[in-house]
Amino acid sequence: MRRWLILIGVMVYAMILVGGATRLTDSGLSITEWKPISGALPPLSEQHWEELFDMYKGTAEFRLQNFSMDISEFKYIYWWEWGHRLLGRLIGLIAIAGAVVFWSRGWLKHGWAGRFAFLIVLGGLQGAIGWWMVSSGIGETSRVDVAPYRLMTHFCLALLIIGLIAWYWMQLGLSEVSGRWSKWSVALMAFAVVIFIQMGSGALVAGLDAGRTYTDWPLMAGEFVPSRYWMSELGLRNPFENIAAAQFNHRMLAYFIGAVGVVLLTKGVLSRREETNCNIAKPRMHTVILGIAILLQIFWGIYTLVHVAPLSLALIHQGIGVIVFILAIRSAFKSWSYSSFS
Repeated sequence: MRRWLILIGVMVYAMILVGGATRLTDSGLSITEWKPISGALPPLSEQHWEELFDMYKGTAEFRLQNFSMDISEFKYIYWWEWGHRLLGRLIGLIAIAGAVVFWSRGWLKHGWAGRFAFLIVLGGLQGAIGWWMVSSGIGETSRVDVAPYRLMTHFCLALLIIGLIAWYWMQLGLSEVSGRWSKWSVALMAFAVVIFIQMGSGALVAGLDAGRTYTDWPLMAGEFVPSRYWMSELGLRNPFENIAAAQFNHRMLAYFIGAVGVVLLTKGVLSRREETNCNIAKPRMHTVILGIAILLQIFWGIYTLVHVAPLSLALIHQGIGVIVFILAIRSAFKSWSYSSFS
């Protein structure tokens, strides 16, 4: 079951990266239908390609932004979106098939049937939210991209899924499925939640194309707090719809996370040993690794920003961020669990 979780986790990680590429290449609106079964087949004839291209021409994205696009350029964005959806279908099949096999062998005891069922339900919900996101740019709308709110929701659910997969994998490695919440483990889990919020903030920045707007650092257009941080017409929507506010908030939360990362790194280096319930001394390497990963992510984020967030750098930034989130969950788990895991 742990190998099955690893496989699904790797596929979800790939799904997140392909999804990021789909957003950054403006490919998300290339498929204007949601056909969970028949949509698994790609276009098999030039006539079919032309039909799909004609459907795409009905979107605001084509009319207002990509009106000069030809069929070969359409195929490029189509394959990104089709590959993203195909990977989602494969994840669903492997998840359901694995759960059925484990159930038939009587392995799903001690609440694991419910846990795995919950994971599969979240996967199905993610597919529905994916279409809900895409539909925001289809039909009677002036949007040339998917709605940033919906993009953030779609991404955050993917993070929740991969976080649960990591937690379940670690739980299955325990000699007994139990744990205790100390003040330290609660603090580490709260920190993982902060990182989750920061990742959601990053999805919002991507949805608004804010990462390609203010590309100087440490200032923003020569100011620490950009003059357009608050736009009266947006009111309370400023943190979510204002490009300047979204990027500034993302930066400030990154600085806070970086400060905590330095503390964790220092604490891990200075505290050579920590006691477990079995009184076995262990190095506190998990906080050291987490601290290093956080600092790497911040430096890479700055590097990506000043280079105007090209596709390759932005995807690496996203990929490191997901790893940081998983490492934060791992640190919380190691402080929560009663016994060491394999």
